[in-house]
Amino acid sequence: MTNPIASVSRVSKVFGEGETEVTALADADLSIYPGEILLIEGPSGSGKTTLISILGLLLEPSAGSVFVHGEDVSKLPPRALPAIRASAFGFIFQGFNLFPALTALENVALAIQMKKGASAKTAQNEARRLLAAVGLETRMHHLPANLSGGQKQRVAIARALGGDPQIILGDEPTAALDTKTALGVMELLRQLATEQQRAVVVVTHDPRLERFADRVARVEDGRVVAVDTIARAA
Repeated sequence: MTNPIASVSRVSKVFGEGETEVTALADADLSIYPGEILLIEGPSGSGKTTLISILGLLLEPSAGSVFVHGEDVSKLPPRALPAIRASAFGFIFQGFNLFPALTALENVALAIQMKKGASAKTAQNEARRLLAAVGLETRMHHLPANLSGGQKQRVAIARALGGDPQIILGDEPTAALDTKTALGVMELLRQLATEQQRAVVVVTHDPRLERFADRVARVEDGRVVAVDTIARAA
């Protein structure tokens, strides 16, 4: 296996102090690699979202190290992290998080402008390419209210790909979708991992998604208790 594209080492996260102190994550180790889909599974409240938030530099660990492209970014000043986060990671959320008054094209273009500081024209051209790549050539001028759940999530995936990040992080990205649509979204993420060598990490409660995964990390009581390799059909 190649070197990890990102990893966490002995990472812990504690919220609150004294009697209100809660350990959400304890001594977690996890690495992710180009070209793979890694699922993070576990009960509600087990620390899955905390883990992926620390990995994606959305949350600062209380202890431990976070590496991105081999660099220990946990040693950097906080002001340096937004640029690394914008260039290295794309995020997909359960609720899509699309702006309702903007078309699919405008939603993706705005994200590209914010990430890359691109001109409006450059961002729109890039957004068109990304929406076509996720199969939405004929829906890019529609508002979110006029898109199906699966189409909204594809817009969210296109938005996550803005800026060409090599790591895609999804927090329950299929939870709001019916089975057929959810599996379609995972097929697309599988394609992105295989054909573009992106690393895809998905927090999920749904064991049916394991058919698309290379590995599954299981989190319980704030600890990564196992990382299993999945034998996928060719």
